[in-house]
Amino acid sequence: MSNVEDRPVEQDVCSAEAAVAAEPDLEALHPREVPLGGPRAMAVRRVLPNRDRRMVGAWCFADSYGPDDIAGRAGMRVPPHPHIGLQTVTWLIEGEVLHRDGLGSRALVRPGDLSLMTAGPGIAHSEQSPPDHSPVLHGAQLWVALPEAARTTAPAFEFHPGADLPRLDRPGAGVTVFAGEVGGAASPATAHSPLAGAALDLAAGARLRLPLDPAFEYAVLVLSAALTVEGRAVPTGDMLYLGRGRTGLDLSADRPAHALLLGGEPFAEDLVMWWNFVGRTHDEIAEARTAWERERADPPANARFAPVTGYDGPALPAPVLPNARLKPRPRYRRH
Repeated sequence: MSNVEDRPVEQDVCSAEAAVAAEPDLEALHPREVPLGGPRAMAVRRVLPNRDRRMVGAWCFADSYGPDDIAGRAGMRVPPHPHIGLQTVTWLIEGEVLHRDGLGSRALVRPGDLSLMTAGPGIAHSEQSPPDHSPVLHGAQLWVALPEAARTTAPAFEFHPGADLPRLDRPGAGVTVFAGEVGGAASPATAHSPLAGAALDLAAGARLRLPLDPAFEYAVLVLSAALTVEGRAVPTGDMLYLGRGRTGLDLSADRPAHALLLGGEPFAEDLVMWWNFVGRTHDEIAEARTAWERERADPPANARFAPVTGYDGPALPAPVLPNARLKPRPRYRRH
């Protein structure tokens, strides 16, 4: 999924250590609704970047959506668009999403599968509901910022079927590890920084305790039904930031609930985020935008953003850059 806003909010991120709670914390982060564009377009709930906190570990972007009734509708339809400096993660609770990219990858993502795309210096992709899609779509799209050492890594795509992902089974609950390591289980997906990402599925009345790494900061993003996290009720679409220094996490659900646990070592580099780009400077972002606008209609043989084949429609044009130069800002809002 893309940031398809025609006037994207500048999201510059400074890595100041003061942005990370050195001790356990409980900070509620509320999403804003963002339409994906087009007639009868579906909307997403964007909770990262947030005005109060822009990152959790290397996780720098988090959208959740649904459950949406898309029966008789196109459903998700995100045209080809570019990325730099990040990895995209697609995770579904219900429905299907068809991924295509400039490497020639084509993957139909279903609930429990992991779709992971590494942009490196540049890649384009599209995401859409297939023609014979299920009537309900429900899931999340996440971005992971690449550290400096991995920013020039070759673009790549990985598809990991749900059967290949490690799962921790607890009474009334299941934990599927899709990124990094959680509870001693490690995802097979490529990670470029110390990371944690897991899907949490709780039955009605279930209680779950998870071991955590005290060196990591963590957050829980609720995808369906209110979930109680460390004694705090968290509604659908909200994220509860947990800080770091925790060795465990307690969750409970009165109704069947789905959530994502996201975490990692605090990201130690300054970032500039704008539209679908994660960079370090204004000039880097501007250069990527210029390359995309030059290549999207008539890509050369050696295009930075190789064209996406198979998508029925034009590529997404880039918004106009703001008049002011993009520059790093704190990872959190100082109150």
